[in-house]
Amino acid sequence: MDRIQLEIVTPDRRVLSQQVDEVLLPGGQGELGVLPGHTELLSLLQPGRLVYRSGSTNGTFAIAGGFVEVGHGKVIVLADAAEAAPEIDVERAKTAQKRAEETLAGLEMRNEDYLAAELALKRSLVRQEVALTR
Repeated sequence: MDRIQLEIVTPDRRVLSQQVDEVLLPGGQGELGVLPGHTELLSLLQPGRLVYRSGSTNGTFAIAGGFVEVGHGKVIVLADAAEAAPEIDVERAKTAQKRAEETLAGLEMRNEDYLAAELALKRSLVRQEVALTR
């Protein structure tokens, strides 16, 4: 059975380098599934869950956005941040959620800070969701 090499890299570290059977990513236009033999592509990533399957094992990461490149038997994820479920501090994510919600409540929708707070809220919610997959 064909497999693909999954590489997840952040500005701080190489998070994962592993042969996998399938990858599901939070693409810029929605969820993106990658199997061996997938056509080449380059896409933005939005904050969300990255899930991979390797045999009977699944792995889940909270991705804070970035880019993905697919081609030549590889999926290369260049993420702003990536955390595996066991790495996530749920209390810290809940604190970030509360802070983002408070910021959003005090801003107008067209304000640049509103978009940053909205992104922070989404990231905190994704981190909590991924942490539940432990």
